[in-house]
Amino acid sequence: MRGPAKPVAHIDDVPVRELAHGEKFAAQLGRIGPLVGMEQLGCMLTVVPPGKRAFPRHNHHAIEEAIVILEGEGEYRLGDETHAVRAGHVMAAPAGGQDTAHQLVNTGSSDLKYLCFSTMQGIDIVEYPDSGKVAAAHWSHPEAERPEFVLRTYAGASVDYWEGED
Repeated sequence: MRGPAKPVAHIDDVPVRELAHGEKFAAQLGRIGPLVGMEQLGCMLTVVPPGKRAFPRHNHHAIEEAIVILEGEGEYRLGDETHAVRAGHVMAAPAGGQDTAHQLVNTGSSDLKYLCFSTMQGIDIVEYPDSGKVAAAHWSHPEAERPEFVLRTYAGASVDYWEGED
């Protein structure tokens, strides 16, 4: 373990960064995994304001995720289904095709706060079914805020992460 100063951190002390795009996307994100010394299991704190979502609907071909709702309520889209969720719910986002595409939307009147645990494969293929994009991504190092996208395609052309998501 390359190790942090402490293997224990309080959720209130996790450093967060702001993410926002257009009218639909806004969140505060904080990587907990590297903070407490995890290298093969990722953990991210996500806080989403009412009416927003953190990320476009997507599916991973290599990474599995488990999501635990800490506060608030929302809708969890998985494949073609939508599930009402609230504090205490645990959701799976298994690796696979578009039938595993997932997204959390805050439908409540207060912040939706959740933890997302993920396996940390170095390379992943990510599809964005709502916009028709495919990305090949890799983590440049374990402390990186997000993976580096080495290829983003939309009808064969390289595009921005947010292309087609508004």
